[in-house]
Amino acid sequence: VQLQASGGGLVQAGDSLRLSCAASGRTFRDYDMAWFRQAPGKEREFVAAIRWSGGTTKYADSVKGRFTISRDNAKIPVYLQMNSLKPDDTAVYYCATTPRVAQSALGLLSSYDYWGQGTQVTVSS
Repeated sequence: VQLQASGGGLVQAGDSLRLSCAASGRTFRDYDMAWFRQAPGKEREFVAAIRWSGGTTKYADSVKGRFTISRDNAKIPVYLQMNSLKPDDTAVYYCATTPRVAQSALGLLSSYDYWGQGTQVTVSS
């Protein structure tokens, strides 16, 4: 299983970016997908997750109302639309996937078996 995150870049506060996560190596129909991020000197943190079916999403409080995770009918790629970006959103963003997990476990880093290499998002003030 290989995940490839893309779409990062340098933007100004208030701008938008859309990240994509492509995957290969198996069928991902029954896999939940998520985005995490890691800022310099900080631990990796949960951003957003979407169930294998695309019907359920979960967000970190810090991004609710600004970020949207999506996928089309349990397919790949998975997207993270990021609007109203803030300097605090600056981080390396990673996509991750795992076979179906409990709803309560969607936001846990330890739930995910496969990780992409990350894409840098830098938001200037």
